[in-house]
Formats: sequence, C-alpha cells, structure tokens
Amino acid sequence: MVARLVIAAPSSGSGKTTVATGLMAAFVAAGLSVSPHKVGPDYIDPGYHSLATGRPGRNLDAYLCGTELIAPLFAHGAAGCDVAVVEGVMGLYDGAAGAGELASTAQVAKLLRAPVVLVVDASSQSRSVAALVHGFASWDPQVRIGGVILNKVASQRHEELLREALDESGVPVLGVLRRAGSVGTPSRHLGLVPVAERRAEAVASVAAMAEQVRQGCDLQGLLALARSAPALTDAPWNAADDVRAPDVSSSAGQAPVEPLGRPANGRERPVVAVAGGPAFTFSYAEHTELLAAAGADVVTFDPLRDEQLPEGTAGLVIGGGFPEVYAPELSANDALRKAVAELADSGAPVAAECAGLLYLARALDGMPMCGVLDAEARMDERLTLGYREAVAVSDSVLAAAGTRLHGHEFHRTVIEPAAGPGPAWGMHRPERRVEGFVQQGVHASYLHTHWAATPGMARRFTERCGA
Repeated sequence: MVARLVIAAPSSGSGKTTVATGLMAAFVAAGLSVSPHKVGPDYIDPGYHSLATGRPGRNLDAYLCGTELIAPLFAHGAAGCDVAVVEGVMGLYDGAAGAGELASTAQVAKLLRAPVVLVVDASSQSRSVAALVHGFASWDPQVRIGGVILNKVASQRHEELLREALDESGVPVLGVLRRAGSVGTPSRHLGLVPVAERRAEAVASVAAMAEQVRQGCDLQGLLALARSAPALTDAPWNAADDVRAPDVSSSAGQAPVEPLGRPANGRERPVVAVAGGPAFTFSYAEHTELLAAAGADVVTFDPLRDEQLPEGTAGLVIGGGFPEVYAPELSANDALRKAVAELADSGAPVAAECAGLLYLARALDGMPMCGVLDAEARMDERLTLGYREAVAVSDSVLAAAGTRLHGHEFHRTVIEPAAGPGPAWGMHRPERRVEGFVQQGVHASYLHTHWAATPGMARRFTERCGA
C-alpha cells in the first residue's frame, strides 16, 4: 500500500503548488521515494513535481479519463514508492462546469480514499479561519480533511490567533508558512512558466519551497496522516494491456480494431518522433508509454535545436506548449520546418495538439512555420479554456469517424480558418462547432486528449506508422 495525501485549498491562489511541490521535495530529502500527481488537465505543475521528485508528474483527471481510471492510473504511477502527494485543482469542491463534483479534487480524493490537507491563505483573516475550515470539513462527510496548513501568515501573533481559533474546529494544524518571496514562480498568459524554460531558476524555486515546508510543517505528522490511508484494491493501469483491449470509445457502428500484432509487413518497430524542448512541454507521460506498448520506438527531439527529424522517422507527434514564445527561433529553423513538411506530404502519420497545430500552420504571428496546413495562427486577447465533449468528424490516423471522447482546450491563440475541408472534431460542449484539420496522414487540432482513456488512438497511430 502506498501512503498518500491530497493537497487541496478553498480556492485557486491559496498556495497548493508551493505546498505540494515543497512537501514532495522535503519528503525526498528525508530519504523517501515520492510519487507526484496533479488533479485535472494542467501540464505545467507536474513539471515542477517531476523536478522535486525525479519521477514523471502524472495527471489524475476524472473528466478526461473517467472515474474508473483514476485509482488504476494512480497505482501505476505510485508503484514502488513510499508516499504519494496529489496536488488538487482550483477549490476543493470545484469540478467540471455544470457536472457537479466530476473532476473535482474532492472526487479524486474519494476515489483514492486519501486524506486531504487543506491549504488556507490566512493573510486576511484570523478567527474566521475556523468557520471556513469547518465548512469545508463538513460539506461532504466522505471527504476526510485530516489537517490544515496555514499559508501567508504575517507574524507570530497572527499565528497564535489562527491556532486558537482552529483549536475549536477539531482539525489539526499541520503547518504554518510565513509570507516568502523566494518560493515564487513567474507566470504568463497560461499560468506558471514551465520548468523546461527556466530550469536553473526552477531548481532554486523548488529548493526554496522544500525549505519553507521543512521549517514550517510537521513532516512526521503529514507522513503519519498519509500512512493512515486504507489500502486500494484497484490493479495498476497497464499500457500493454490497454493497447490490446477492444476500443470502447467509438460509436456503435464503428468496426472493431484488430488485436495488436507485429508491425506491418514484419518490419522493425517504427520510429515515432515526439517533439520536446522548451517550446513543446505539454504531454502526458502515458502517451509515450502507450506508443511504446503499441510497438513504436519513441524518440524525442527539440524543434528549437534539431535541424532534422530523428533517423528513420515514420510518424510524428507534436503536443502542446508555447510556440508563440519561441516563434522566431522555430521559424529560423528552416531545415526542420522543411523536413516536417516533407514528412507530412509523404502521407506519414502526424498527430498535432494545440502548439503542434500552430507549428504546422503557414505562419504564427506573421512568422513562417511548416506550411503543412493552409491556415495562419496568431496570439489573441481571449483565453479559450475548458473541457469539451467531442466526436471525430473525419477518419484519421488517430480515430475513426464517430469516435467520441472528452478533451480539453487551453490556449490564447486563434487559427484561421478554424477547420479544414476535413475537420478533426465536432464539439458538443459547451457550444456546437467543428475545428481542426485532417488531411492525408495529418491530424491537427486545438483539443488536448488523454490517450489512457482512448488507448486505441495510440494503437491506430502506431499501426499506421508501421504500414
């Protein structure tokens, strides 16, 4: 059994990332093997978690993956670890809009049977903190709030007032953190700046978080609370099993996918190039695991620095990130842009999400990109953010027409036109529209998806690469 804690808060901005990341690093410094997790679809916080623990940061999103996969995905990521720390999303009880508790931190805590530590921004309150904690602790009896960490406490006197008030709540204070600038991490239009863009500074930030948590929190008390979690009976998620299972994500009329066998024509494992580096940091660890389990030889490359695709590339995956920040450098890499265009023109499978969509366009903010898609992209003032219900409009290297799934959009750019002659997805939540591009072997869209929920996508893509 893996000991586990969920770090939650009454609202965003309370200090969850600071506490969760600092606690992970502090546990590692104490000699523990720590498994890092993040509730929701966010890609950036897991990068800091990975830096703190030396392990892949993994997401637990009940909307993208379904409630039935939360415990198995957790067990897969936490296998062999001493303790797992799960950072929540937004406020404890906030989930998918209009869907009740779905995808909330509270729901994930219940699915994991994990105790919750509530991080409270105490900067503008004293005795009222007891009423706030009491309300959160009593709202859902199935959510076990095992302790409170008070953040942004101004002084010793302020701490005394807060502790005195919480003595009556019955919820123990497991930490008190003073206001500190050294733990801050810079933000921009989509949240924190990813680790890959500021690695040296990020290392220093994580070290400062760890020191603040070590000095201000009861590490032994937190570990004891984590160890009080009951055993989970769910079997760990297994990529190899999933890519061989029947695909249940498709519409009723879709033909079943054949079981995975050797690569087409008995060839060696096809090389699937996956974009990485500072411009393309958004990806879920399970995606590459599923590609490898489906028979691909996964090779990472950096479009900012590499002038050619990896040798023998048979397929290309370009995930999300911040190409708008690096548009001049991406545009200046003429050799790679040409190589990507040639690969796409050959009909090879190309899967592009969000940042990948922009990279395949003719131009981004007026700077030439790969020119695979007859479209231009630019930065926009409006943030597009939220969960989506989607159905595949066109047959593609990822999915057959009619395949239904849940996804997520997160961008402050627009592309014109929004869809090609063969759109990728039809959106059904929150509004009805089509978007994205399917042409030859290319599937490009703003929609982020989690392939653990639809492992047939990794299998289908790899089989097309092998063919």
